Amino acid sequence: MSAPALPAGVRAVNRIGAAARALGVPLLRLDERSLLERAAKNVGHENFGDSRFHQGLQRLTAALEQEAALTTLGRWIARSDIVRLLENRARIAETLERHPEIEERPVRRPIFILGLPRTGTTILHELLAEDPDNRVPMTWEVMHPWPPPERATFTTDPRIAMVEKHFGGVDRLLPEFKKMHPMGAVLPQECVALTAHDFASMVFSTTHRIPSYQAWLDATDLRPVYASHRRQLQYLQWRCPAERWVLKSPGHLWALDTLLTVYPDALIIQTHRDPLKVVASLASLVTVLRGMASDDVDPHVIGAEWAPRLADGLERSMVARDRAALGEDRVFDMQFGEFIRDEIGMVRQIYAHFDIQLGEEAETRMRHLLAANPKDKHGAHRSRLSDAGLDPQVERRRFARYQERFGVASEVID
Repeated sequence: MSAPALPAGVRAVNRIGAAARALGVPLLRLDERSLLERAAKNVGHENFGDSRFHQGLQRLTAALEQEAALTTLGRWIARSDIVRLLENRARIAETLERHPEIEERPVRRPIFILGLPRTGTTILHELLAEDPDNRVPMTWEVMHPWPPPERATFTTDPRIAMVEKHFGGVDRLLPEFKKMHPMGAVLPQECVALTAHDFASMVFSTTHRIPSYQAWLDATDLRPVYASHRRQLQYLQWRCPAERWVLKSPGHLWALDTLLTVYPDALIIQTHRDPLKVVASLASLVTVLRGMASDDVDPHVIGAEWAPRLADGLERSMVARDRAALGEDRVFDMQFGEFIRDEIGMVRQIYAHFDIQLGEEAETRMRHLLAANPKDKHGAHRSRLSDAGLDPQVERRRFARYQERFGVASEVID
């Protein structure tokens, strides 16, 4: 397992950029001031909403400069993404000020899918998105939420084509990535892309090695971030409502107590799979992602970083579940093995558990989705725990409490 080789033209640009920076040429600055100025100029004002996002932005930019070993392409990607997030913040903040009634509209009984990465959360989210009564954040509207999405044009919005073009570029740079994780403008998006607007998201540590930022994120108060998350949902549903929101992110494991404070009527689906399989697969995915922005990518460093981090997320979620004393009617625990044996049967169980009606149209659409997207549609991707420099016996002990509590079976480990 190693970072993929980028096209020759990209490697040449990276070398030229590195030489220019070595000579003191300030290419693609990542300081907070220049990023804010660029975003404000693009949107025409300086109102970025709740000012608490500055701390996360400052921590992120400092870590990117000091720890991420960014190439020229990596700096361009980071700067472009941060400016886009700031523009989105500013435009949403301005809309909310002009239309305060948006925040008066409730988000009732949202369903949150949470679990370790690589445990079936993505395909489950996609299946539930096929139900017309469910509202999911689509990738295109999360990447470019302004102007507010409209029900009448939701499937024909020009932003869809723009985002598809963007992913076409990613596919050319990282052709292996689609084997690991689907990409598309009209696919459901994870909540990490919503919390990224507050610069408090695990997505940044997935794409970059930034340990100081991650340490800050693990210790910070996320209540303002989840309040912002709720406002973003209210904004997105303003002109495109539905019966219920269905949301998904592994990141919720680390913040389940805060999630339940902001969404006290939330319903929880937690997915479970042998964590050693998860660590091996995630380390491979992170290696590929970080290889787009840096030439200094070590799978063993990634394994050593993510194995204890995933264990911490599981531990935090167990503590939060015990503290909240959630009734069985509000939590559904899904075993990955049972899910992949009968996806529709599992969806039926989930709906019955939460006393939600699964309509015939919804089930038909779900079956069509599965038929059109067989396993390994874009080719198989294999990963081994040893590629991440991890010892199976050590990792089995690390995750023992979690596996015992939820009856998670151990799988064969390469």
